[in-house]
Amino acid sequence: MSRKRRIFDIDMPEAPEVPEAEARREELSERGLRRGPMAAAITENASSLRERQAAEAQIREENERLAQEFVRLKREGLVVDRIPLDAVLTERLVRDRKPGEDEELGELKESIRDVGLSNPIRVEARADGRFELIQGMRRLMAFRALHAEGEDGFDRIPAGIQPFEKEVVGSYRRMVDENLVRRDISFAEMATLARRYTNQPENHCDSVAQAVSILFKSASPVKRSYIRAFAELLQALEKVLNFPQEIPRNVGVELKRQMERQDGLQMRIVTALRAEPGRDAAREVDILRSFVEAPEDLPMGKSASTPAKPRKAKTTFQVPLAEGMAKCSASQGRLELREDRDFSAIDRRALERAVAAFYAVLDEED
Repeated sequence: MSRKRRIFDIDMPEAPEVPEAEARREELSERGLRRGPMAAAITENASSLRERQAAEAQIREENERLAQEFVRLKREGLVVDRIPLDAVLTERLVRDRKPGEDEELGELKESIRDVGLSNPIRVEARADGRFELIQGMRRLMAFRALHAEGEDGFDRIPAGIQPFEKEVVGSYRRMVDENLVRRDISFAEMATLARRYTNQPENHCDSVAQAVSILFKSASPVKRSYIRAFAELLQALEKVLNFPQEIPRNVGVELKRQMERQDGLQMRIVTALRAEPGRDAAREVDILRSFVEAPEDLPMGKSASTPAKPRKAKTTFQVPLAEGMAKCSASQGRLELREDRDFSAIDRRALERAVAAFYAVLDEED
């Protein structure tokens, strides 16, 4: 007896169709698991190349930013560098400094030698690679003196460098504004600068008054009027004045007023100054003050205005010592010595002997 084999169908779910792109990715993925060393090296090299390109792009961006910042700082004169001394010229601008030896240059040299130059000079860059000085004449002189003495490291000077300006007015203004804060600049020196500025054709300045308004714009109106008065005084007496920078403001201004009021006063002043060709600065000021304090030709019943307080003659000098420099100031009834030393720590008897020896030397001179 035979058995019948039962046959039946089993319906299996059909596999979902895989999109061609996805199938391709799976195939590549499977191949990647089995890729050779060459393919791995190429992939690693490509990754390194992308990283290097990104780093280079970042560096270029930073360099561009720094270049733009440098151009901005250079345009504003904020770039400081050490430039050769022989590359600094002082030809373009006339200076208000009085000619001759600077008595206090020694102190500046000592300061620069000890602590360096704390305030760089200001220059304009020329097309020929050299520089025009704008601010810092005394600092430049001190560096040149130290270099001439054989000091090491003073062949180059720190300088703030700014672009060269075609118009010279801005350069003059910067020079003058710095000098206005100096206590030792005289009205005669400022007036001399204004007169020289007027005499330069390229400045297109018609009068000293205009020059004063341009150069000393930041000064007060009263101060500008004093400068104009001194300019007129120098024009009248410049051939006989030996020490115009020593004339006090009140003496110079009043002397100019008296000369306007009195005919012949200018000639009397000239005659008095020429009568003493060997006079020093103090004597010259005394002669000028005598015409201010005792003017002639006053109307009947009028007296001269209250005389100005006489200015005490003063002599300053420096004495080189083994441990430094002593600064001395001598005037009527007064002698002052200044040095970086604690004199209170010295025995009183030693000080007495030193003072006695000092007077003994003075008595010998007499």
